[in-house]
Amino acid sequence: MQNNDQELWNQIQEQYQKLLKESGVSLDEEYQNQIMESLGISLEELNEIEKDTVKMFTSKTIKVKRVHPDAVIPEYAYPSDSGFDLHSVEEVNIPSFGRALVPTGICVEIDENTEIQVRPKSGLAINQGLTVLNTPGTVDSGYNGEIKVIIFNTNSGMVTIKKGMKIGQAVLCPVYNGKNVIIEEVQSLGVKDRGSNGFGSTGI
Repeated sequence: MQNNDQELWNQIQEQYQKLLKESGVSLDEEYQNQIMESLGISLEELNEIEKDTVKMFTSKTIKVKRVHPDAVIPEYAYPSDSGFDLHSVEEVNIPSFGRALVPTGICVEIDENTEIQVRPKSGLAINQGLTVLNTPGTVDSGYNGEIKVIIFNTNSGMVTIKKGMKIGQAVLCPVYNGKNVIIEEVQSLGVKDRGSNGFGSTGI
């Protein structure tokens, strides 16, 4: 759930409760049932409307286009998952300690205040020694070409990416786009507790 969406929903609820309080109306369950009955709506239907409203405020849409007949349309394995799998549409041989650009056969369209981050799959990394080289790879909202994943082979021998194989996972993330960021050159920066203490400054 995005913070702005949650705040907006909270404001709507607060205004609704304020109106009820100012009007002196107390909507107990029986009274709500009477109102809903007069409107031809049951409480169950009202609850569904409320769920749909919440979903409208808290959901994002990813439009997906196939550019290869064997492309796999992404889906989330579990509702609690943050990422969905990306699949190869070709068989690709990656030499020892080599890399390859592996196509997924899909293009996406996302909101301009979001990006898709392409990350390694933990199972692929631990079981086959394959990882996403530029992790996390970035798919900007302004890009709608085919998503391709840079796979690095950490093994001492060649590894074959089979057609249809899962090669990475994609996560939809909120971002500030360039047009919403002001880059300002200054002569000095504010004082911070960490200052310029960087690499290894907190120990190992």
